[in-house]
Formats: sequence, structure tokens, C-alpha cells
Amino acid sequence: MAELKLMQGNEACVMGAIHAGMRFYSGYPITPSTEIAELSAELLPKYGGKFIQMEDEIAGVAAALGASLAGLKSMTATSGPGFSLKQENIGYGIMAEIPIVIVDVQRSGPSTGLPTSPSQGDIMQARWGTHGDHSIIALYPASVKEIYTTTIKAFNLSEKYRTPVILLLDEIIGHMREKIDLEELKNIEIYDRKKPTKSDDKYLAYKVNDGDIVPEMPSFGEGYRFHVTGLVHDETGFPSNNESVADKLLNRLINKIEDNKQDIVNFEEYLLEDSEYAIISFGAISRSSKVAVDKLREQGIKIGMFRPITIWPSPEKEISELSKKVKKIYVVELNAGQYFLEVQRIVSGQCEVRKYGKINGDIIVPQEIISFIKEDIYA
Repeated sequence: MAELKLMQGNEACVMGAIHAGMRFYSGYPITPSTEIAELSAELLPKYGGKFIQMEDEIAGVAAALGASLAGLKSMTATSGPGFSLKQENIGYGIMAEIPIVIVDVQRSGPSTGLPTSPSQGDIMQARWGTHGDHSIIALYPASVKEIYTTTIKAFNLSEKYRTPVILLLDEIIGHMREKIDLEELKNIEIYDRKKPTKSDDKYLAYKVNDGDIVPEMPSFGEGYRFHVTGLVHDETGFPSNNESVADKLLNRLINKIEDNKQDIVNFEEYLLEDSEYAIISFGAISRSSKVAVDKLREQGIKIGMFRPITIWPSPEKEISELSKKVKKIYVVELNAGQYFLEVQRIVSGQCEVRKYGKINGDIIVPQEIISFIKEDIYA
């Protein structure tokens, strides 16, 4: 029997996180993500979890990292300015291989910008916000139901690959309300981190087994003693300046994500089978793009849409193959062209790539996309 509920996007994020096993939330309230903190504070105690409002955004992610080390699936949520503040500790989580989920409900910037206006301006910050060479997983759903399921996937990937995972929302899908059937979502698979099976005296915190690239992870208090640091470290977890140790560690941290794209990357293809043109769009703006595709099809233009749900790592293979089949790709995003640059890099001249974006705090509606594409095709 259907279990229907009218649910807000930010609410779906919390419900999906609890379904995935989140039992700790720490953060600092910021528009337009505040409902995530408010609902976490209300619901987590009912599931035996803990909520804590920290003194600032930096402490918010730091507490989540600590709770994860203690064995709790942990999440923090923010928006652009807070996301900027969290970057150093996101890098710490990457280096120390601590699974957490960081939700960024994007708003217009830079700085405090337009606090209540939508944006997709944190695409490149999600990829390169923390310093150094690293890979990252960043997911971007486009509906309330997909927020629920993608939040679960974010936790699963974080636990599986022992890494911070970024969940990108935008103000539009964070605050919209849609009907979802909770009964359909009950049987989603949940992944938990691998625990060590060796005795404490034989355990090495960052040693990987043959055929695996992710080390086992005990919780603090389970009897295993290990060192955690943001410095380059050897298999014991203690710092090392050895060049070969650094090379081995940093490449493993990158490769555990880049070599597993088949497992990580998710996307949607819409009416691309016979397309001569393609739109690449994501999040709330992909909804406008899909309507634009339908309207342009009615006018005789063979066009489809490719929607990356996994923004990082990019679906390079699929975008490259698409560029060989179409005359032009239009990247439509609510920023000045951040993902456009990534698509250009991937396409590498195999077809023309055009961009359409806005940075004034207003949404992109289907008619704008239709007009832009028709003017370009018939120019």
C-alpha cells in the first residue's frame, strides 16, 4: 500500500539520511539549508541519535568528523559561505579517510550574496574547494524523491570509499514540495563501513588488503588503537615525509574514486537516441531544460538532455560519447559557466559547446532556453 507524503526537499534530505543510518548531525544554521538542521534536531533523538549546534561552520564539520571516527554515520549541512569555511576540514577528512556527508544547499554569491535566491555557483568549489591534489564525490539530485534516494547513496558511497561525500542541492529543490511514496523507498540497500577482523596487535590503520583499495575502519572505543592526522602518513597512521610513502598514499586516495567511476557515477539521458543537439543540465535547472527539450521537439528540433547526477567525478565517458553524436552541446546552469568549462575539457573539440547561465538570483525558465537554442541554431 502506498504511503504518500507531501515532503519538502530539505526534509527529504533528513529523512533519507536517517534511513541511511545517520545518527549524528552537527552544524550551524544558514539559509537556505536551515530546515535540515531543524528537522535533524527534532528527529534524531527519536532514533537514538545526537544533534548539536556548533559555534560556527568550521566546528560543525569538525564535530561530524569526530563523531564518524567514533562510529556514527554523520552529516552536516550548509550553504555557500559556510561551505567555504568547511573546506579545510573537508580536506582533513579526505586525507584521514573519514566518511561524512556534507550537504550544500546553494545560494547566490560570492560572500553573503543573495541569501534567499537560488544558484548553482558552488560546482567548482565542490571539486576544488579544499587545497591539494585530490578526488571528490559530489552528487546532485533534481527532485524531492531523488533527494531522498541520493542522500542515501551519498552515505553509502562515503562509507564504502571512506571519504567525505558532498550532496549538492540548490534553494529551489531544497525548498520545493512534492509528493513521494515512502513505501517505494523502504528497501533501498544500505552500506556500512568495513570493520577489521584482525586482532588489535596486528591491525594497521591504513593498510589495504590485496584486491582492495580502501582500508578497514574500526570505531574509536572498540579496542583498536590508531593515529589520525591530516599529514601524509604511512600504514600505521603516523606522519611521514618519505616521498614514496606520499606518492603511494595520495595516488591511492585519488584512485579509489577515479578507478571506481562505474560504481559511483550516475546520470539520466532524455530523448538522446536520435538527437542532433543536446542540453547538459542538472539540479533544478534540469527540470526547465527537460520542458525546453519537449517544446523544441514539438517544433521539429531533434534535441535531448543529459543530466549528470554525479557531478564529480564527471561522467567523462558518457559526455565524450555524446559529443561524437551531436552537432552542439548546450550547457545550461545557474552560474556563469562552471560546468561548461568541464564539458569543454571533456568534449575536446569533438563538437561545439555553448553555454547559457544566469547569476542574478533568478531561475532559468524553459522559454529562455528555447529562445537561446533557436537563435543559435538558426543564426
